[in-house]
Amino acid sequence: MFFASRIKIGYVILLSIFSTSLDVNAQAGKASVSAVVIDELSGDPIGFASAALLVQGSNTYVKGMQTVDDGKVLFTEIAPGTYAVRITYVGYENHLTENVVVKAGEAVNLGKILLKPTGELLEEVVVQGAPPAMELGIDRKIFNVAESTLSVGGTATDLLANVPSLQVDMDGTVSLRGSSSVRVLINGRESALAGSDVTQFLQSLPANAVERIEVVTNPSSKYDAEGQSGIINIVLKKNTYLGFNGSANFSGGSYNNYMAGVNLNFRNNSVNYYGGYTFNRRNMVGDGVNNTELLANNSLTNNTSESARLGLNHNVQLGVDYYLGEKTLIGLAGNLSFRGNERNEDLFYNYFNHPQLSGSSSRFSRQDEDDFGYEVALDVKQDFKHDGEELLANVAFGYDGEEGVNSFDQEYSVPPSGRYERARINDTKEDGRNVNIQLDYVRPFGENHKLEAGYRTIIRRSMDYQYSQSDSTQGLMPDYRVSNDFDMTSSVHALYVNYQNKLTDKLGYQVGLRAEQAYLDTELGLLTPGLSEDERTISGQLDYFRVYPSVFLTQEFGNKNQLQLSYTRRVSRPRGWQVNPFVDVSDNLNHRQGNPNLLPEDIHSFELGYTKTWESLLITSSVYHRIVNDVTQPIIQEVDENTGVTLMQWQNISRNESTGLELISRLDLSKKWDVMANVNAYHTRFRGSEAFGVDPSKGFSWNANATTNYRFIPRLSLQARFEYQAPRIMAQGKGIENYVIDAGLKLDVLNRKGSILFNARDLLNQRRFGGYTHSNGVHRYFEHRWMRRTFMLSFNYRFGDQSLKREERKRENTEDYGGGEQQF
Repeated sequence: MFFASRIKIGYVILLSIFSTSLDVNAQAGKASVSAVVIDELSGDPIGFASAALLVQGSNTYVKGMQTVDDGKVLFTEIAPGTYAVRITYVGYENHLTENVVVKAGEAVNLGKILLKPTGELLEEVVVQGAPPAMELGIDRKIFNVAESTLSVGGTATDLLANVPSLQVDMDGTVSLRGSSSVRVLINGRESALAGSDVTQFLQSLPANAVERIEVVTNPSSKYDAEGQSGIINIVLKKNTYLGFNGSANFSGGSYNNYMAGVNLNFRNNSVNYYGGYTFNRRNMVGDGVNNTELLANNSLTNNTSESARLGLNHNVQLGVDYYLGEKTLIGLAGNLSFRGNERNEDLFYNYFNHPQLSGSSSRFSRQDEDDFGYEVALDVKQDFKHDGEELLANVAFGYDGEEGVNSFDQEYSVPPSGRYERARINDTKEDGRNVNIQLDYVRPFGENHKLEAGYRTIIRRSMDYQYSQSDSTQGLMPDYRVSNDFDMTSSVHALYVNYQNKLTDKLGYQVGLRAEQAYLDTELGLLTPGLSEDERTISGQLDYFRVYPSVFLTQEFGNKNQLQLSYTRRVSRPRGWQVNPFVDVSDNLNHRQGNPNLLPEDIHSFELGYTKTWESLLITSSVYHRIVNDVTQPIIQEVDENTGVTLMQWQNISRNESTGLELISRLDLSKKWDVMANVNAYHTRFRGSEAFGVDPSKGFSWNANATTNYRFIPRLSLQARFEYQAPRIMAQGKGIENYVIDAGLKLDVLNRKGSILFNARDLLNQRRFGGYTHSNGVHRYFEHRWMRRTFMLSFNYRFGDQSLKREERKRENTEDYGGGEQQF
C-alpha cells in the first residue's frame, strides 16, 4: 500500500507550483570568459585540453572544463572579479593568462591562446586530470577521494574516516561534528540496498567505486530534512568517455582481505552503456573489554572479547543513458548485491563478588547471514529555453532481504547457582522495500537569482522476524520473550520551495520552506501460543506534520572570500533497530532492546561560516550551535541485582545543546607537497532526565586530523594521515581518546595506464573506541576495536579509449546528474 490518499494533496500543490507563470525578465546580465586554444606550430585548434578558471593571486580553483574539437573555452555565470585562465595539455607547455578583469554582465573574449609543444607529441596519451582534494560549494564541502591512496583495497567506510569533519566509530557508524545522527545518501538518494543498516552497506561498498564525498552541514529546505548534523552524499564513479573503455583492479592484504573488480563503458553520441562487477572479501579481526560494576552488591564482571567479521560481497551495476537531443537525458540504472556475512565473537567472563556466579565462563557466538538486494532507478533530465532552467524526475524501487542463524554457547568453570542459559539459537529474517518518487524544478532569472521547487515521496517498509530457542531441562525450547514478528512502514511526503537573490552586488540571501507529512506505522506480532488475536498483535502509529524553514545570508568579499550566516530546522526520525522491540541477547549479561514509541528528534541549527584564501592557503571556518529536543539515547532501564543482567533501551531523554568551532584548511607547501587539516572543537550539554535516572552532564571535546600528499617524482607519491579524537561527553558518561595513523604509496606504471599502490591502515595499531557510563547504579567501562592494523597491496589498470588519439576526442557536454545537488 503506497498511501495514495495521503499524498494526493501533494500532487495538487505541486501542480499549482509548476503551473504558476515564471516568465520573469533577467535582472542582471551574466558575465562570461571565452577563448580558443590553438597549436602554435600548426595553427589547428586543440581538442580535449584542460582549462581552469582561477582567482588571480591565490590561484583558487573556480571552474574547469575541457575543450571540444574546435578548441573553444567558455566559462559562464562568472562573478565580477579578477581571474587567471590556465590551459594544460599533455605534450604542450602550460599556459597562464593573468589579470583577466570581469565586470557584471560583460563577455570577455581572450581570443586565441597559443600552446607551445614541449617536444614530439605522443599519438596516444592517457587522459589525466585530478581535481583539488577539497572544493567549496555554496552550501557544501566537496572532497574528491577518487585518488585516495590510503583507502585503496578498503571500503566506503574507510574513505569516510579520511574526510575532514567526519569520524567513524568502532561499529562503523559515521558521525559529523560529533553527532552520529547524519543522513547518508548514495548518488543523492537513500539506497534501498542499505536496508535498515546503512553502516553494514558502507562496509561492503568498495572504496574505488566512489568519486567524491559531499558534506552539507546546514542543508537548505531543498534537501531532505532528515539528519541531526547534516547530509553526507557519496557520489559513485560513472564513466562517460566516448568509445569503449574500462578499468580493472585487484587488492590483497592482511587477514586474507581481497578485492577485485572490473568496470566497462561504451558510448557513442546518443547512448552511454556502463556496467561493472566487484568482489570483496572483507575480514575484520578485533577485540574488546567490557567491565561492569553493580553498586548495589559491589560486584564486578570483567568481559574480554575476540571477534572476526567476514563478509563476502558481490556487486553488479548496469546502466544506460539516452541523450535525446541537447535538452533531454533519460537514464535507467540497476544495482544487484549478494552478501554473505559471518560474525563470530568469543566472550570471556570473570566474576568477582557476584551473588550467583563465580570463576569464569566463555560464550561463543556464531552468526551466518545471507543478503540479497537490488535497486532500479529511472532518471529524466529536461532542459528548457532559459539557460539553467531544468526539470529533474526520479522514480526508484529497491529491495533488500536477509536470512540468518545466530547461535550462542556458554561454558562455566563453576556451575552457576541461578538460572543462566548455556545455549541459544536465533533464526532471523528481514525483508525491506523502498520507493522513491522525486521531482525538482530550477528556474534561474539571472546571475545569483533563481527559484527552486520540488516534491518528494519516500516509502520504506521492513519486516523483521526472529524465532529464538534457548536451553532448558528438556533441551532447546522456544523462548517467546524474544521471539516476534515486527513490521514497520515509514513514509514521508514533502514539498519545498527555495528562492535566492541578491540585495546588493555583495550581499545575497536564500530563503526556503519545506513541508513534510510523516507517518510511522508499526505492528508487533507475538509468537507466544495461546494468545488471543487482540493480545497477539500490538500496533503503534506516529503521525506528524512539520514545516522546516531555512535562511541563508551571504556577504562576499574580494578573492572569493565570503561570510555566511544560516539557520535551518531539521529532524532525526527513529528507524530500524531503534524501534524494533525484540531483545538482543548476544551478550547474556547486557541485553539491548528497541522502542517502537520513540519520538523524532527536533533540531534547530545555526551556523556562521567564513572562507579566506591566500596564494597558497585556503581556510574555511565555522561557528555552529545546535539544539536538539527529544534527544534519543540508549538508556539502562533495568538491573537485576541477583543475576547482574542489565537491559538497555532507546528512549527520548531530554534536550541537548552543542556549540562548536570548526576549521578546515588546505596548504600548498610547494609544487610537490600539500597538507589538508581539520580541527573541530565543541561544548556539549545534556540536560538529563529524572524519569530515566540520567543526571545532567556537560563538557568540552575536540578532534583533529591532517592529510598530506608528497610527490617524489611525477609517478611516485606518498599520502599519510593522522587523526586524534579527544574524550567526548555522552548522555551517561564520557568517551575515551583514540588516534590513528595511515600511510600509503602510489607508483604509476605502464605509461600511466596502471598503478601499484601499497597502504597501511592504523599503522600503530591504536584505533580503539570506548568510554565510561554511569546510570541506575551501574558503572561500566568498555573498549572495542573491530579492525586491527592492516596492510594492502593493490594494482589498478585502465584500458580502452581512455587513450583516444587527440583528433578523435570529443567534449562531454552534459552533466552527470546522478548524485548532483538536485538529487537530495
